[in-house]
Amino acid sequence: MAGENVSVVFKLYCLTVMTLVAATYTVALRYTRTISSGDLYFSTTAVCITEVIKLILSMGMLAKETGSPIRMKNAIVEHVFCSPKELLKLSVPSVVYAVQNNMAFIALSNLDAAVYQVTYQLKIPCTALCTVLMLNRSLSRLQWFSVFMLCGGVTLVQWKPVEATKVQVEQNPFIGFVAIGIAVLCSGFAGVYFEKVLKSSDTSLWVRNIQMYLSGIVVTLLGVYMTDGDKVMEKGFFFGYTPWVCFVVFLASVGGLYTSVVVKYTDNIMKGFSAAAAIVLSMVASVLLFGLKITFTFMCGALLVCVSIYLYGLPKQDTSKLSRQDTDKESKQKLIDV
Repeated sequence: MAGENVSVVFKLYCLTVMTLVAATYTVALRYTRTISSGDLYFSTTAVCITEVIKLILSMGMLAKETGSPIRMKNAIVEHVFCSPKELLKLSVPSVVYAVQNNMAFIALSNLDAAVYQVTYQLKIPCTALCTVLMLNRSLSRLQWFSVFMLCGGVTLVQWKPVEATKVQVEQNPFIGFVAIGIAVLCSGFAGVYFEKVLKSSDTSLWVRNIQMYLSGIVVTLLGVYMTDGDKVMEKGFFFGYTPWVCFVVFLASVGGLYTSVVVKYTDNIMKGFSAAAAIVLSMVASVLLFGLKITFTFMCGALLVCVSIYLYGLPKQDTSKLSRQDTDKESKQKLIDV
C-alpha cells in the first residue's frame, strides 16, 4: 500500500472516482465527436482550455499547501519567474502532453470508446520500457509476461474491428489506431520524464504542475493558431461548445489532477482494478449509446488486457530474502551432514 495511512473507505472512494472519470471522459468525448447534434467544436481549443483550468486548480492547491496567498505568490515568483531553466525543462512534457491530448480527440473521432480504452492500455508496456531506460529500474518476469499478454489482448481487439451502428459520421479506424499509438508513446515518455524531474529536487508537485501548465498553455495556443487559426478567427474560440463539450473539458481538467491523489493514496493493484473497471464501463456504455456490436475476439482481448493489468500491478517478490533463507538452509544442512 501507499505510504500514507488512510482508511479503506477513502481508498475505495479514490478508486471509484478515478474509474468513473476515466470511463465517462472517453464516452463523453466520443459522444461529442460522433453523435452530438450541432456544429463540431475545435478540439485544439478544448485542449487549450483544459490546460488553463489545470493551471487554476494547481494554483489553488498550492495556496492550500503553502497556507496563504502571499507564500503562494513567493513560491511562484521564485520557481516560475526567476527560474527560466526550470520552465524550459518542464516545457518538454508540456509539448508531449499537448500532442497526446490532441491525439485522444482524433482517436475517439475514429474509434469506439471501448476499443480506445482497451488499446490505450498499451501505455503500460510503453511506460515500462521508458522506466527501464530512463530510470534504470528492472521489471520482474511476471511483469514482462503481463506486458506480452496485454499486447496479445490488444491485438485480438484490433483483429476484427467492432462496429458502432448509431454513429453517423465517417470514421477511419486506421487513423484512430495511429493516433492511439502516438498517444501511447507520448504518455509513456512524458509520465516517466515528469517523474524523473519530480525526484531530481524537493520542489512541490503543485509548483511543478504550474510550471508545466504555463508551458502547456503556450504550446496549445500555438497549436490552435497553426491548426485552426483561420477558422477560430472567423467563427470564434468557443464555436460549437455545448454543455456536453464543457463537461468533457471539465473531466479532462480534474482527471489528471485527481490521478495524483490516487497515486499517492492507493497501490498498483487498486489502479489496475480501476483501469479494468473503466474498460468494462466503457464497453457497456458503448453498447447502449453507440450500438456497439461486441465480438468474441473483442471479449477475449478485453479479458486478456484486464488480467494483464492486474498481474502487472502485483507487488514484486523479495528475492533477496528468499535467497538468504535458501542459503541458511543449505548451511544448516551442511552442518547436519558434518
